[in-house]
Amino acid sequence: MKKYFSLYSQYFLGVLFGLGLIVSGMSNPAKILNFLDITGNWDPSLIFVMGGAVIVGLCGFYLVSKRSKTFFGGAFHIPTRRDISKPLIIGGLIFGAGWGIAGFCPGPAIVAMGDGQLKAFVFVLAMLAGMTISSRFFSASK
Repeated sequence: MKKYFSLYSQYFLGVLFGLGLIVSGMSNPAKILNFLDITGNWDPSLIFVMGGAVIVGLCGFYLVSKRSKTFFGGAFHIPTRRDISKPLIIGGLIFGAGWGIAGFCPGPAIVAMGDGQLKAFVFVLAMLAGMTISSRFFSASK
């Protein structure tokens, strides 16, 4: 029973996240591209959405740091690396370029797929292909 409650909770939180993206307009690539266009039709609303997300994230990390187990009794998987590596920099540059070109990052792209946006399907397919190629390239070089 606890396993199903965990799955339903995860599903509910994913739906809540998706609704937040829809309400804030973040699943609309034009809104993202307008934020990035500081010399044209600049839309600063993304700053407030990101600021709110950072505040919620900081509160979440603070609460998690006080616990020894997850809400459902599992172990926490919190990253411990703090170094800035070459793959991290390259990945960040690729992520930023993809976000700037397409107007999507992974979460909003999946939400936009639910809206039937063809551009979102193409983005997610390209993202999955990039993840597959990257995992094979980096696992082979270790």
